[in-house]
Amino acid sequence: MLDFLSYGFMQRALVAGIFVSVTCAVLGVFLVLKKDAMIGHGLSHVTFGGVALGLLLDVDPFYSALVVSVVSAVGILKLKERAGLHGDTGIGIVSSVGMAFGVLVASVAGNFNVDLFGYLFGSILAITSREVWVAVLLTGVVLSFVAFFYSRLLYVTFDPESAQVAGIKTKRINELLAVLTAMVVVVGMKIVGLLLVAALVVIPAAAALQVARTFWQAILISSVVAVCSLFFGLYLGFAWDWPVSGNIVMITSLFFLILFFVRQFRR
Repeated sequence: MLDFLSYGFMQRALVAGIFVSVTCAVLGVFLVLKKDAMIGHGLSHVTFGGVALGLLLDVDPFYSALVVSVVSAVGILKLKERAGLHGDTGIGIVSSVGMAFGVLVASVAGNFNVDLFGYLFGSILAITSREVWVAVLLTGVVLSFVAFFYSRLLYVTFDPESAQVAGIKTKRINELLAVLTAMVVVVGMKIVGLLLVAALVVIPAAAALQVARTFWQAILISSVVAVCSLFFGLYLGFAWDWPVSGNIVMITSLFFLILFFVRQFRR
């Protein structure tokens, strides 16, 4: 079963995938509990516009997507704050504009549809060494952020009003969380594609919260679900020539169903 790991491209895919999966799983727990799970979905639409812009301007789509996604993440929070909109409304506006912009750019240029297809649906087997190191670095940044701000993150997640009264800079914490989510979406687009990357943020966390009794258990279970889904998704893609991105999301969904039924039987 482990023969597929003898190939260099599979090794890079596995290493990058593990780090991205853990990052998504950790951030996902906070986002699901904060009821901000849809921000990943919205940012994936915005990132499509960033990728299209990069391809049009003949610059690395990774960097153009990163800039657009990070700016949009902060923009969503500002729109929510200053326009008096609920979070999902701001996400809907920004994501719609980002996707529409990407569609218009792609239609005008009309010569990079194949490239866009890879970003939309993922191309994990084409992971480069640079992208592996970017995934490792991003995971280090996210885990350091969680460790350093852990108590404040918990406070903001479970009781934002009291956290603000207690003097915690909730806006700054939320902005940092949104920016990290934007970075995860951009790095994860090579793993499962922009259309499915939000699933890697939300579903493992939702699965873990079905059975976890403590917050740390939720983070651990979410990470295990994400990594296992990545591993078996890669294996099925190699053995049966199934699309890896679809494999990962479907296996993650299967884990969610299993843990959901475990929770029902516990009652």
